[in-house]
Amino acid sequence: MTSENEPVPAGERWLNATTLGVGLTSLLSDWSHETATAVLPAFLTSLGAGPGWLGAIEGTADGLSALTKLIAGHLTDRLPRRKPLVVAGYAVTAAATGALAAATNVVATLLLRVTAWLGRGARTPGRKALLAAAVPEQAYGRAFGFERMMDTLGAVLGPLTALWLLARTHSDYPLVFLWCLLPGILAMLAFALLVRERPLVRQSRSLLIGVRALPRPYRRFLLAVGIFGLGDFSPTLLILYATQKLTPAEGAAHAAQLGMTLYLLRNVLYATFAYAGGWLGDRLGNRRALLAAAYLIAAGMAALLWSGSARLGLLATIFVIAGMFTGMQEALEDSVAAELVPAEQHGLAFGTLAAVNAVGDFASSALVGLLWTSLAPQLAFAVAGMLFVAGAALLLRG
Repeated sequence: MTSENEPVPAGERWLNATTLGVGLTSLLSDWSHETATAVLPAFLTSLGAGPGWLGAIEGTADGLSALTKLIAGHLTDRLPRRKPLVVAGYAVTAAATGALAAATNVVATLLLRVTAWLGRGARTPGRKALLAAAVPEQAYGRAFGFERMMDTLGAVLGPLTALWLLARTHSDYPLVFLWCLLPGILAMLAFALLVRERPLVRQSRSLLIGVRALPRPYRRFLLAVGIFGLGDFSPTLLILYATQKLTPAEGAAHAAQLGMTLYLLRNVLYATFAYAGGWLGDRLGNRRALLAAAYLIAAGMAALLWSGSARLGLLATIFVIAGMFTGMQEALEDSVAAELVPAEQHGLAFGTLAAVNAVGDFASSALVGLLWTSLAPQLAFAVAGMLFVAGAALLLRG
């Protein structure tokens, strides 16, 4: 029997049952929790909680999820099988998200949201490792791009479903959360039934020794990803920027609607370029160079933001560029990680990559937000652009 340590033959199809299963799972799971995410601010408001509580809930959930990804990445290289941990993670996320229907106070909401995100953290490294093991190395870009594309389609369906459910149920938030159980459970079943796991020689190292044993080129790659991540601020700041720029001409309500429409446009481009970027990486063969190009595209977006224009056409261009580089970045970062690290270390590799990205997400939004409010938006975007260029330069140095 072929083992996961042995590469998949180059002639085998990359779009197999495992790839389809992982993609379908990502679509369904993201559909579930993005529906919940879309109504969470309004639900908290109905409980009498403001933006401070929302920030605390999301920050705590994201932080603990990042730590869980690192630990789960280590565990998934040591456990006899990776798949049960991943299936359990999807089950926990689905159950905790659906259980929000029974939450009657902010503390319960915090605990359930954190539990759901712990499930996300537990499943991520194993899912990526199983996907990498199922396709030839020459197809890593297409496989990871396909998974990101399906995930993003779920992110598009989630808010649209939330709006439809709120209109049909007259803003019955518990019913919306309860509905989230359906795609969440289907995601777990899709992974359990479709994804195949190949035998693997397991690692017995401790977490610290395992991190030190990661190849030196991979650790240099993580440094480049981390520096880029320090500038890669949350897309919610893009929505805020567009809303502020459009309000004088459009009015607050219409500007907010346009901001959300631009965000939807960004997600559509994100889904498209996740696959296109992965496919191009496979064709060109130099995934790191293409990833550096994506980082430089992000620098171009920062330059447009620095200009401070309030024209709708230019704002739409900014959101298009944001979708392009984010889709390329996520698919290519996963592909490069799988390429640089042996199969028996893939779990820890994806766990450390996810942890670095999570720390970057938190730090970048805090940095850009602080510079924006205390000094000037132009300075915030200039710093982000310089970090994007620095990350690209490190990638090109290898």
